[in-house]
Amino acid sequence: MSFDAVFLSRVQFGLTIMFHYLFPPLTIGMGVVLVYLEGMFLWKREAIYATAVRFWTSLYAVTFSVGVATGIVMEFEFGTNWAVYSRFVGDVFGSALAAEGIFAFFLESGFLAVLVFGWDRVGPKFHFFSTVMVSLGSIFSAVWIIVANSWQQTPAGHRITAMLRDGKPWIVDGAPVMRAEVADYWTVVFNPSTLNRLSHTLIGAFVLGSFFVMSISSYYLLKGRHEEFARRSFTGGLILATIMSIAALISGDSNARMVAEYQPAKLAAFEGHFKTGPADLTLMGIPSTEEQRVRSAIVIPGGLSYALRGNFDAEVSGLDRFRPEHRPPVLLSFLSFHIMAALGVFFIVTTVYASWLRLRGTLFQKRWLLIVFVFAVLGAFAANELGWMAAEVGRQPWIVHPNVVHDPAGKLALDPEGFVQYRYEEGLLTRNGVSEAITGPQVLGSVIMFGFIYALLLWTWIYVLNDKIQKGPQPIQKAGQEA
Repeated sequence: MSFDAVFLSRVQFGLTIMFHYLFPPLTIGMGVVLVYLEGMFLWKREAIYATAVRFWTSLYAVTFSVGVATGIVMEFEFGTNWAVYSRFVGDVFGSALAAEGIFAFFLESGFLAVLVFGWDRVGPKFHFFSTVMVSLGSIFSAVWIIVANSWQQTPAGHRITAMLRDGKPWIVDGAPVMRAEVADYWTVVFNPSTLNRLSHTLIGAFVLGSFFVMSISSYYLLKGRHEEFARRSFTGGLILATIMSIAALISGDSNARMVAEYQPAKLAAFEGHFKTGPADLTLMGIPSTEEQRVRSAIVIPGGLSYALRGNFDAEVSGLDRFRPEHRPPVLLSFLSFHIMAALGVFFIVTTVYASWLRLRGTLFQKRWLLIVFVFAVLGAFAANELGWMAAEVGRQPWIVHPNVVHDPAGKLALDPEGFVQYRYEEGLLTRNGVSEAITGPQVLGSVIMFGFIYALLLWTWIYVLNDKIQKGPQPIQKAGQEA
C-alpha cells in the first residue's frame, strides 16, 4: 500500500490544529466575560458576582490547560513534518512566536495562578487586575499567532535570500536553498492582512466565549437551578455576544475586500465565481467545478461586484484567471465560508432578539429560546473552525502565498497566457514544504497515535466540565476584603 507523506502530513496538521483551536478562542472569549463579572462585583459588591467569577474561572482553567497541551504538538510538527517550510519561514516566524511566548503566554499563565488560587490571598482589586491581565494575555497570544499566520497569507517586510552553510550558499540538487528574512519588522507585523484577520479572529473568539457562558446559564435556568447566578451570567454573555455578532458582519465585509485585493483566487473559490466578469453574491448553492457554475443557487445578481466595487456590473476575477494548478479546492472553500456566514447571521438574529426580550424583562420566560441557546454554542464552535478552514484551504496550493502583481492602474497584472501573475519567489507550494526525511507510514503512525491521545483529552475535558457544571457554582457568602 502506498502512503502519500504530503497528504498525510496535511491531514495530521489539519486535525491537530482544528482540535487545538477548540480551546484558545474559548478562553479568549471567556476572559472578557470574567473581566465583566468581576468588574461588576467590584462596582456593586454583590456576592453573586464573586460566585459567578469563581465558577467560570474553574472552567477557564481546565480549558486553558488542555489548550496548552494540544498546542505544543503543532510546534514539533513544524520540525518533524514541515522542515522545508520551517527553513523558509523560520526567521519571520521565530520573531513572532518568541514575542508570543514572552509577552503573552507568560503574562497569561503567570496571572492565571493568582486568578485561580488567589481568592483568599490577595485583595479584590488586585485579583481583578490579575483577571484583566489573564484576558489581555490570551488576546496578546492571538495577536502574535495571527501575525505569523497572516504573513504567510500576505507576505511583507522581508527579503528572499539564500541560506548559508559555512559562509557559502547551501546547494541542494543543484539549486540554492532560499529563505525569507526579516527586513522591516513592523512591516512584517502589520502586513496587509494582519489587522483584518486579527479583528475577525478575536470577534469570533468573543462570540464563542459568550455563547459558552449563555449555554450553561440557559441549562441552569431550564433546570430551575442557580437561577440568579444564571441570569447575571447570561446577561453578561448576551451583551458581549450581541455586540460581537454585529461586529463580525462588519469585519467580515472588510476581510472580503482585503482578500479580493491580495488573494483573489481565494475569494473566487469562496463565492464559486468561475468566469471573470460581474459576480453574483451567492447565498446558497453547491459549486460544480465540472460545469463551472453553482447549482441550486440562490443569488443576488451582481451582488459581489457591488459589495466590492460599488457597481453591479463591475468585473471580478474568476477562477478562469488563475492557472489550474494554482486554484484552491472550490467545494471545501465554498462550503466552509458559506456555512460560517450563515451561522454569523444566526448569531445576529438570536442575540438581537434575546437582547430585546431582556430589555422587556421577558427573556427568561421563553423556554424555547433558552433551549436554542443551550445548543447554539455548538454553532459558535463550528463557526470558528469553519473560519479557520476557509482561510487555510482557500490559500492552497500555497503554504506561503506569494503576492499577486498589480499593474500601474492597480489592476491584476496578467501574463501572456492571460493568467494572474504572482511573485513566485516569495511563495512556497504546500507540496514542497514537507520534510525530506519522513515517510508516509511514519506520518500515518503518528496520526493514529495522536488521534487516540486527543480523543482521550477531549473525553477528559468534557468529563471535567460536566462534573463542574453538574455540581454548579458554590455560593460566596462574604464579598471579601478591600485590596
